[in-house]
Amino acid sequence: MFNNISFILHKPQLSENIGACARAIKNFNFDKLILVDPKPSFPNDKIIATSVGAKDIIKKSKVFDTMEPALEKIDYLIATTSRFRNKNIKHIQLKDLKKINYNKKIGFLFGSEASGLSNNEISYANYTMQIPSNSEFKSLNLSHSVIIVAQAVFNLLNLNLKIYSKSKKITQASKKQIQLMLNLCIKNLEDRNFFKPKEKRAIMLENLRSIFYRMELSEKETRILSSVFASLSKKVD
Repeated sequence: MFNNISFILHKPQLSENIGACARAIKNFNFDKLILVDPKPSFPNDKIIATSVGAKDIIKKSKVFDTMEPALEKIDYLIATTSRFRNKNIKHIQLKDLKKINYNKKIGFLFGSEASGLSNNEISYANYTMQIPSNSEFKSLNLSHSVIIVAQAVFNLLNLNLKIYSKSKKITQASKKQIQLMLNLCIKNLEDRNFFKPKEKRAIMLENLRSIFYRMELSEKETRILSSVFASLSKKVD
């Protein structure tokens, strides 16, 4: 199950924090670190130096320019945030992590040091999660956030919790499958000039993405919806 967990850093700004995050996940037996559009060159000497023994984690880390390819192999995405979001998305606490099915590919998403995660990044998530802290001072260092989550999940996996799982006949759709379906939907909507006025296109896409990502669709459901969207592009005789 440890191999199913990925820690995803979105636009990390400091080399020291990237190295410290690698060290943090290795402390708790995890080895998958993903970076999306990091500000420093990757890897660099400062990252390796601050990883302190987690050089192997740095070497096999994957770097992506944008979110979508980074999430292709993720089944459930949990976005960490210190702010409540006024969006129709499930909010969980650290204690709720025991309800997650760790037989699936789980990704924990962390925002940049300066600005955290925007609503656009949140729209890719199945859940948002807040780390309990001082209500008047919620700002946590990136590597500290990572180590808190890593330690919590480490404890859960070592307890060998009997985790609820759905019928084996039902296969959860991957993020990649959902993205392909969503891209088909968006293309058809764009062909019909749906996204107007143009200045509202970004927020409309964000809301549309959020709807599909939080639905926890099965592969079969994703295929059905893809067929529906594909049929909409056909001309009626």
